[in-house]
Amino acid sequence: MQMLILAWKNLTRHRMRSLLTILGVAAGMFLYTSVQTMQHSLANATDSNADDTTLVVYRENRFCPMTSRLPEHYAATIAKLDGVREVIPIQITVNNCGASLDVITFRGVPPETLQKYNPNLVVTEGSYDTFLSRTDAALVGSHFAQRRGLKPGDKFEAVGINVEVAGIITSDAPQDQNVAYVHLPFLQQASKVGLGVVTQFNVKVQDASMLEAVATAIDETFSSDQQPTNTRPEKAFFAETAKQMIELINFTRWLGIGAVIAVLGLVANAVLLIVRGRVKETAILQTLGFSRTQIGIMVLSEGSLLGTIGGALGVFGSAAFFFMKSFTLGNEGLTLAISPSLGVVLSGLLIALTLGLFASLYPAWKATAKPLVQSLSS
Repeated sequence: MQMLILAWKNLTRHRMRSLLTILGVAAGMFLYTSVQTMQHSLANATDSNADDTTLVVYRENRFCPMTSRLPEHYAATIAKLDGVREVIPIQITVNNCGASLDVITFRGVPPETLQKYNPNLVVTEGSYDTFLSRTDAALVGSHFAQRRGLKPGDKFEAVGINVEVAGIITSDAPQDQNVAYVHLPFLQQASKVGLGVVTQFNVKVQDASMLEAVATAIDETFSSDQQPTNTRPEKAFFAETAKQMIELINFTRWLGIGAVIAVLGLVANAVLLIVRGRVKETAILQTLGFSRTQIGIMVLSEGSLLGTIGGALGVFGSAAFFFMKSFTLGNEGLTLAISPSLGVVLSGLLIALTLGLFASLYPAWKATAKPLVQSLSS
């Protein structure tokens, strides 16, 4: 603890140099944490687990929602198949099918079955009854509402569709945070696709082990129809359809690696300059009884403090940035909310501390390797 206090005093003696190093580390860790936040959000949207029981039934050989059209009456046939627990028809209208940071997605669903299909959907502001009572009402995801500055009672227009916000919703399903749910007949008419036509069906099966069997049964049922289907698990559907977005996010890993290398070099250079600037002072400390081990610990403490303080600024700054901005990436009608997580924050702080320690190893060795007499006479 005494070495840590002494290290802090050494850093505060050179405030400008320490401040610039801390800001440099903060910038690097901000970039690293931002990259990790995107990677973590993508993993949540695409990695399958035992709790996944949802299938997406789409028009075969179609990708953008504007091109996928299926008869709404397919829902009754799908509901009768073995293993199917629930099915809901969905009409999707988006303002942009390509990869974009600002995608507006309307999802038309039968209003009376939405909450039954998704019991985890919670109305945090406004009223679900208001949504049921108005045909032009919308339930808006919390990220969507924050990004657009919407609240219950507001009206907004997009893609030629005018709606009134009946409530703000939140859910454990990432897609629900970034869409506007509206009445299915209303969206069918407003988007001019016609009544009885939907974009897709979301199907919940009784058990995750039945996903493949039910998907095969659905596609075989409609294989000879005029509108054949292609059924996939929800996360596999996301991973396959949003390829552009996934490739873009995967590329950011190189930026994260570059940020880590930059932080490592910055801290190592700063600590090495500190060590070289006080050779005689270090020698005097040794004559006063400080051992070489204590001198090395003091240097390691200085690097750790620089890494930890700068890392905390960068990590928490990145988390606050994504929390306030509610960024969303969209592609082919699918949306990915880039949300900070506690795991990413803690791992960022640990990496910042580790980098500070690792970067200080060579300067610590340099500070203790020089003979005492030579240091005093330098």
